[in-house]
Amino acid sequence: MKIALVVQRYGMEINGGAEYHARLIAEHLAGHVDVEVLTTCALDYITWKNHYQHSFDFVNKIPVRRFKVLRPRDPVAFGRWQERLLRYPHIAEDEVKWLRLEGPWSPSLVRYIEKNRDNYDYFIFFSYRYYHTFHGMHVASHKALLVPTAEKDDITVFSIWPPLFARPRAIIFNSIEEREMIVGLSESAGAIPGDVVGVGSNIPERTNPAEFRKKYDIQGPFAVYVGRIDQNKGCAELFDFFQRYVADVKSGLKLVLIGSSVLPIPNHPSILHLGFLNDDDKFNAIAGAEVLLMPSQYESLSMVTLEAWALGKVVLANGRCEVLRGQCLRSNGGLFYENYDEFAEALRMLEQRDWLRRELGFNGRKFFRRNYSWDVIEKKYLSLIETLEQQQPKPPAPPIRPLWKRWGFSK
Repeated sequence: MKIALVVQRYGMEINGGAEYHARLIAEHLAGHVDVEVLTTCALDYITWKNHYQHSFDFVNKIPVRRFKVLRPRDPVAFGRWQERLLRYPHIAEDEVKWLRLEGPWSPSLVRYIEKNRDNYDYFIFFSYRYYHTFHGMHVASHKALLVPTAEKDDITVFSIWPPLFARPRAIIFNSIEEREMIVGLSESAGAIPGDVVGVGSNIPERTNPAEFRKKYDIQGPFAVYVGRIDQNKGCAELFDFFQRYVADVKSGLKLVLIGSSVLPIPNHPSILHLGFLNDDDKFNAIAGAEVLLMPSQYESLSMVTLEAWALGKVVLANGRCEVLRGQCLRSNGGLFYENYDEFAEALRMLEQRDWLRRELGFNGRKFFRRNYSWDVIEKKYLSLIETLEQQQPKPPAPPIRPLWKRWGFSK
């Protein structure tokens, strides 16, 4: 069996988000089926400008075909168009234009899928909101599995999504909350085969927090944030809440930030930005922290939250994110907040009560092992594919070539 995994960007340099999720799935499915990745030449997620060569190569032993991005994204023009659609009445073609402006705009990737769809048994599309998924699933819906990585944000009101969620052979959800949201948007999605699967993580057998502290000269207790330091990830609010907290309770707790930044970081003695770290340092940091802070309001799963639980660490999450709230409740491995007072009280309890951190971290570890160990994840993917193999194959969708100019395939 040959499976193509289709994702917006792909590479060892990408250590978070749906793209990292996709890479882990590709590498673990490769032990069971023939896997190939179809992606773009982009690395930067803001402009999607071409970075990699237009070629066929291997990434960690997985074959990868890369396709050129026809035009980089203009963030200003894209933002203006999105604001227009969110504020004023519009038609579906305006939303399809939004897909092209958002990018990565790679018509050659979609043409390859259409031309070679008989050479693959299934296509696994990652991230519903991108150009390659929308158009790729129109030319290969009869072989499409969708991993939506959907978050409850403003664009879910667009009219193009309900028909899209009705097209795939199966949907692989990251969480119960994501499934409920998508079925709420498209009743047809509820009748499509699917499962709540998520993703595992390559957790080291041993960590060395002392080595991390020595390497980065970190003294005393610290909380850690891991991920893109961005307004959309809730980091501005986190900076505000944390600075108020250490002032209000006279805490010596430090906030260690790991990840690339597109947001100014406060010049504060208790906030330390270490930038992008390798996996060893990242896991050593999480293992040495008192708590992982997860301030994002828009998540379909949050891999770093699962990694913290895998290491037996408690999580303090933004409760306005339904997925994070649900995961904390199901695991009993974390606390959550919706405002500063709740943030401060929860962090104060976790900072002062060792037994509470240990108990919640222990619960989180059990939750991870029961639901997100790789044998569980792989079994769910293979079981879903086996179910599809036993069904009557769907006929190919009608070709959409006459709509290519109208829907943004041409220059």
